Amino acid sequence: MAKLQSSYFVCFAFSIFVNLLLVLKLYVGGEWELSWSRGAAEEAEHVAGISCSGHGRAYLDGLVLDGKEPVCECNSCYGGPDCSQFLTACAANADGGDPLFLEPFWMQRAAKSAVVVAGWHRMSYTFADQSRISAELERHIRKLHAIVGNAVTQGRYIVFGAGSTQLLNAALHALSSNNLSSSSPASVVASVPYYRLYQDQAEFFRSVDYKFEGDAAVLQNISDANTNVIEFVTSPNNPDGKLKKAIFHGPNAKAIYDRVYYWPHFTAIPAPADDDIMIFSISKLTGHAGSRFGWAVLKDESVHKRISEYILLSSLGVSRDAQLRALKLLNVVLETGGKEIFEFGYNKVKGRWEKLSNTLALSNRFSLQKIAPQYCTYFKKTRKPSPAYVWLKCEREEDKDCYGVLQKEANVYGRRGSLFGAEDRYVRLTLLRSQDDFDILLHRLNQLVLKESEPQKLFVNDLMTN
Repeated sequence: MAKLQSSYFVCFAFSIFVNLLLVLKLYVGGEWELSWSRGAAEEAEHVAGISCSGHGRAYLDGLVLDGKEPVCECNSCYGGPDCSQFLTACAANADGGDPLFLEPFWMQRAAKSAVVVAGWHRMSYTFADQSRISAELERHIRKLHAIVGNAVTQGRYIVFGAGSTQLLNAALHALSSNNLSSSSPASVVASVPYYRLYQDQAEFFRSVDYKFEGDAAVLQNISDANTNVIEFVTSPNNPDGKLKKAIFHGPNAKAIYDRVYYWPHFTAIPAPADDDIMIFSISKLTGHAGSRFGWAVLKDESVHKRISEYILLSSLGVSRDAQLRALKLLNVVLETGGKEIFEFGYNKVKGRWEKLSNTLALSNRFSLQKIAPQYCTYFKKTRKPSPAYVWLKCEREEDKDCYGVLQKEANVYGRRGSLFGAEDRYVRLTLLRSQDDFDILLHRLNQLVLKESEPQKLFVNDLMTN
């Protein structure tokens, strides 16, 4: 018996010794030594280290040249194998909403924001509790809203979607499918200028429950109190950056608040939003538009159920990989209470707005939207404007096609005013793209404004020579 116990003791001691050796092997110099993730980490760092002359990026999922490494994907107006060639005749791209202005922020935080995922990570359709929503990510979202003070989430429901795009139509479906008091489809409206996606989605899906009717102000003048109305409210607004409120009220009026720009880098936060339906996304919060992750904050349980049902039937929930990445990014944001990313983003966009405003202030031909400084409860001070977009207007009577004017005379491409329900005398120009894009845009507009003074100079020279 004593020999048997002695054998057990020897085996137990040997087991502990072997495990200690394994731990020591993995834990070297005060840090864990990588095993299965080493190759993935080295590959990611190698590709991220391809400079592309500072005018482009190489990506792990990019095209591979000769089976060696991903090729450089160049910024607008740059080309060549390493993006070092400036293409002088190319157009300045001021269209779209790609939030690449935040790319340098994340490059400075490469280690903190990196994600290495095992091949067997979250292979199931659901989490262990049979839900399709990460409880930890939801907790981070609620914490972030509480710190920023831009939305009330206590006692509210949260549902995830594939970016704000999926959630906007899910909310429209939820509100219109509950319209049991009328056989007529609900009238869907938005105040001009409005984000075109609302109209495009409503017309594309062709639901019998709703119909897009255009400008909210027009319908308000011709509708009666019995008209069922669903109003999209973008606040801050895309394209002009103004904080907006619904204009329809009453038992037959419902509003969907698109709050994707309601963060301190784009607008002052005067108070927490407390709307029935509020939609956010990481696209404009962290800049990761390609991850396609958004969330809705909801008051009503029945609306929450219908939106959740829409998400389930259309996509079986949101990618677990997207949720993991969003969680990692929000970890970085929350590390400083949002201070680092919001100050970086605010200073970047504010600087671009000021430079472009100063340029166009010298012009009698073009004007910009007016946005007054406003007190921000997050920054605890009055902040200057930093809108995501410039809403430019051509003031000359003959310049009715402002998009065409910029294209022809400055080789600048924006987005037509008519795509926002407004006149084509307006054009939206983005301030969100890469630094290369903004530098080219600013240069082209500087040249265009300088042309205004050339006829005057010629006139003065003629007077002096006669």
